[in-house]
Amino acid sequence: MAASTRIRPWHGVMVATALPLRPDLSVDHDAYAEHVRALIDAGCDGVVPNGSLGEYQTLTGQERLRVVRTAVEAAGDGSRVMPGVSAYGSGEARHWAERAAEAGAGSVLLLPPNAYRADDAAVRAHYREVAAVGVPVVAYNNPLDTHVDLTPALLATLHGEGSIVAVKEFSGDVRRAYRIAERAPGLDLLIGADDVALELALAGAVGWVAGFPNALPGACVALYRAATGQDLDLALPLYRALHPLLRWDSRTEFVQAVKLAMDVAGRYGGPCRAPRTPLSPEQAAEVRAATEKALAEGLG
Repeated sequence: MAASTRIRPWHGVMVATALPLRPDLSVDHDAYAEHVRALIDAGCDGVVPNGSLGEYQTLTGQERLRVVRTAVEAAGDGSRVMPGVSAYGSGEARHWAERAAEAGAGSVLLLPPNAYRADDAAVRAHYREVAAVGVPVVAYNNPLDTHVDLTPALLATLHGEGSIVAVKEFSGDVRRAYRIAERAPGLDLLIGADDVALELALAGAVGWVAGFPNALPGACVALYRAATGQDLDLALPLYRALHPLLRWDSRTEFVQAVKLAMDVAGRYGGPCRAPRTPLSPEQAAEVRAATEKALAEGLG
């Protein structure tokens, strides 16, 4: 496997970590620390705690803080940790950025305001507030869920104002990669959805905020290294083999799907907190079959 070409803390395969919950739905911090260490040992460059995959919306403040501290300690290097700091209020988002900085995190991931359909002025003020903490901010563009679109033009403005260093692009529109590069050539592009990983890697992405390395870290790291290295002979067959799982990252049930795939792969995923409900029998069978097939093909 090719060595990492990671230059900045937000580069490379940054796994949006699922959070192990016990049967009583309490957080298993020991299992989470073990999971973080296993991902690093498998070649992943870092982890993203307290993202959507980490069910941050359901955590208490104390749980959320401990998750970040656990991730930093388990990773052994704070620069490998990019906590999600999203919140309804800019003040609360800044609070979580401050706690991430205190824990030693190398960067943070931030959604735009999403309690309502914010205009550009509100978005700029939001990112400016959090950037004032001094830790590098990676914007998270997910217009499907937030109903606030960080367009290439707006991203260029945010970058020009010094509020963001990169963007996790989850719109699904791979054409945006080229518009972002034209409008903000110094802004780093990170793959934000697993099912467009190859396309965005070929378009110049320098990182992948990834979901399915939780279950299949070795294969996903190999895919990323091959794709960013322009080795299509290796990348394309891997991508085709993994895509039946990767496409779940863009579905509403992505947390449950990733956790089930982890269970099948022998990496404890466990249950989710409400309001997420278990996969339907048909969905579970589909995820289980795709995971078992990938494992049978040596894609662990």
